[in-house]
Amino acid sequence: MRGENQKKEMKDIINIGIIGFGTVGTGVVKILNENAGIIERRLGSPLKIKGIADIDAERFRGVKIEEGILTADPDSLIEDPSISIIIELIGGIEPARALMIKAMERGKNVVTANKALLALHGEELYKVAESNGVEIGFEGAVGGGIPIIRALKEGLVANKIESIYGIINGTSNYILTKMTDEGKGFSESLQEAQAKGYAEADPTLDIEGIDSAHKLVILASLAFGTPVNFNDIYTEGISRITPLDISFAREFGYKIKLLAIAKMVNGEIELRVNPTMIPEEYLISKVDGVFNAIYVVGDALGSAMFYGRGAGQMPTASAILSDIIEISRNIIKGSKGRVPAFAFQSGSRKRIKVREMEEVISRYYLRFSALDRPGILSKISGVLGAHNMSISSMIQKGRKEGEAVPVVMMTHEAKEKDVRNALAEIDLLPVVDTKTVFIRVEGESRYGNRGG
Repeated sequence: MRGENQKKEMKDIINIGIIGFGTVGTGVVKILNENAGIIERRLGSPLKIKGIADIDAERFRGVKIEEGILTADPDSLIEDPSISIIIELIGGIEPARALMIKAMERGKNVVTANKALLALHGEELYKVAESNGVEIGFEGAVGGGIPIIRALKEGLVANKIESIYGIINGTSNYILTKMTDEGKGFSESLQEAQAKGYAEADPTLDIEGIDSAHKLVILASLAFGTPVNFNDIYTEGISRITPLDISFAREFGYKIKLLAIAKMVNGEIELRVNPTMIPEEYLISKVDGVFNAIYVVGDALGSAMFYGRGAGQMPTASAILSDIIEISRNIIKGSKGRVPAFAFQSGSRKRIKVREMEEVISRYYLRFSALDRPGILSKISGVLGAHNMSISSMIQKGRKEGEAVPVVMMTHEAKEKDVRNALAEIDLLPVVDTKTVFIRVEGESRYGNRGG
């Protein structure tokens, strides 16, 4: 009897392998070292790192690992029959894609935080996972430690998602915060972000909105049950935003944020990443620095905002371990495919048309650089009116007769195509000095009619 009880108390070890032992991989080991006890209490079985593969198998990372588990050969982990879960943390497209496919074909469950890979090859990876009866986890791919993936897959599963608005790139948000709070220019703010390690030496993916677009592919696929092509997302970065526009935005009662936007409009999905003016009293406007926030609107829920650290070693490692624990629970209970990788059953996912950017309807902030001459405002207004645009408020400052001065307008709702056509015509006027700046506007500020 005593022997039987002892046998019942024995717990199966879940063995995991890590491919890529950089910043995030080190974070995963740190959490497992420090929180092994509480994880086992929650899971019911211990997690064990059976192997770690990295091209640099000699460097000390500052964390304790068992002797002999570090290798330069990822295939040794993939071919190890005792390993149940492979964590891909090398980033990039190849060889990450090939390694994940190979692991799944060997019956391994996989976990990744590789948003670029998922955005470009996600559909292929999900099909491989399904055909091989394994799980694929990617909580760390969007929002760092914010549990937005699990919320869309499970917490909000009864909702018809209407829209998602997200600040999902900490680098851009840090730069815009510096420009807003301290009046610094874009270049200076970028240099500070690089000095503090918030921006890469080549920051293109972050500041041009590409990283946000990768993440939006994942969010939109989950929210609307449709495959999303990365190339269908309109993407615009923050490099052209100036302190002058930030200052004018504040006068209208707005702040400028780089938003990733997905919303259902008349049976089509609107997908875009662009600098956006949002009312300063909105909660998401108050999300500053490197923090992320994702605002979700569901038909039953209404609105909810998910907020937290969107990147970094420990937040991302936390998200990765949440996937590992979820998959481990399924292993222990003998369950497979309990929650579909992309929230909808594979047979019920259907392709939904993405709305053309020129058909998008928004309000707009316009800043003209126009010579201070009689009749200029009527000329600009006349062109706008001819293209179905109307003005809700206006600011004109620093009048200097005969010189170029900023004229700033806020429009009522207009179609993107009409806006671009109108500005192309206005920019050809001899009294307009430089190309017009325009920024899309979401929401209505309580100061929206202020102007002078």
